[in-house]
Amino acid sequence: MPFNSILLVGCGNMAGAMLRGWLAGGLEPERFTVVDPAAPELPPGVTRLPNLPAQGAFDAILIGVKPQVLGEVAPQVVHLVGPDTVVFSILAGVELAVLERHFPQARAIVRVMPNLAAALGKSPVALASNGDSVREAARELMAPLGTPEWIDESEFDLVTALAGSGPAFVYRFIDALGNAALELGLPADKAGRLALAMVEGAAALAAESEVGPGELARRVASPGGTTQAGLDVLDHEGRLHRLVLDTLRAARDRSAQMAAEARAKG
Repeated sequence: MPFNSILLVGCGNMAGAMLRGWLAGGLEPERFTVVDPAAPELPPGVTRLPNLPAQGAFDAILIGVKPQVLGEVAPQVVHLVGPDTVVFSILAGVELAVLERHFPQARAIVRVMPNLAAALGKSPVALASNGDSVREAARELMAPLGTPEWIDESEFDLVTALAGSGPAFVYRFIDALGNAALELGLPADKAGRLALAMVEGAAALAAESEVGPGELARRVASPGGTTQAGLDVLDHEGRLHRLVLDTLRAARDRSAQMAAEARAKG
């Protein structure tokens, strides 16, 4: 089933990145209708509505509002959800069962977890659904955004931490590299440019390599050399491993907590 008419309810940072990714991937702007008074200027051809329409026939509706306002927004959307409508949700921590209660008439519900690289077609896109009949169509819709991957919903909290929140952790590391180089004597502009260019190249090489990142790190390092001296600091008593483990655990647990809060609200 093609998704020829797609309504975006909310078009903030994440939904906006998805919209840009879809358009860059060749989807026609005429397919999209956006309802978000606070959204910036939209690409030409995309329909903007000041409010949700009183009626309409949409193949897909993407819920892109803040999770805590779902209870307010869903009653305003439900009349647009028919038996042929697939509801997509990028709401962190809101489970399929909760979405089903809000949109009982939907053909299927699909949870989606991309990240902002969707705008470039470079995002992992985790998917979970209550309807197997729409899996292929949903995968095709998400393909222009990066790499769609179906997962079990029980994995969603951890995948949210890794693939959804993960870019922020990488950005913080890039910033830390630049700031450390600045503190050690490089001018700020050079430190920032070099840190960013280094990470961009390293990620591109890792994506193309036949070996894993751990092996790539080993190959960069020479015994007794400069790289090994730095790796020895990161690896001392497992400090980097523990830091990353604690980081992902905290993000995963917050996602699970948000899910519990959403269940309680119904």
